[in-house]
Amino acid sequence: MRVPREVLRMLAERPLFSGLSQTELRSVACLGTSVTATPGEVLTAEGARGMEAFLIVSGNARCLVGEIDAATLGPGDLFGEMSLLDGAPRSATVIADSEMRVTVFDRSEFLRMIAASPKIATKLLVAMATRIRTLDHEFAATHG
Repeated sequence: MRVPREVLRMLAERPLFSGLSQTELRSVACLGTSVTATPGEVLTAEGARGMEAFLIVSGNARCLVGEIDAATLGPGDLFGEMSLLDGAPRSATVIADSEMRVTVFDRSEFLRMIAASPKIATKLLVAMATRIRTLDHEFAATHG
């Protein structure tokens, strides 16, 4: 399967996947499905069970936590990635602000891939541990 070079580059720039080799990135990228979203389309709904993650290839979206506009997302942003690992309820609602092209990663396919590749699974665990450690340090610095 041919994977767009821009998707490989964008995945490599995301902290969760930055430790993967080009071959491993290609394995992840091959799981993705290209989808078009229309303005106003809800991509994730806060509180709903998360079964996929999204990589924005083009277009913009806004991220709402409750009624608060928490972030604007654009090309290269990955959201919903925690759901690839735990399938827990979404922590935010993401709504397309423009026509978007996103690559969608299905949780069940992702879990099969990491079960088949302990090397990729280990690298993802290291990335998650680093992310948690960074958040702990940031929290301690602002609340300590």
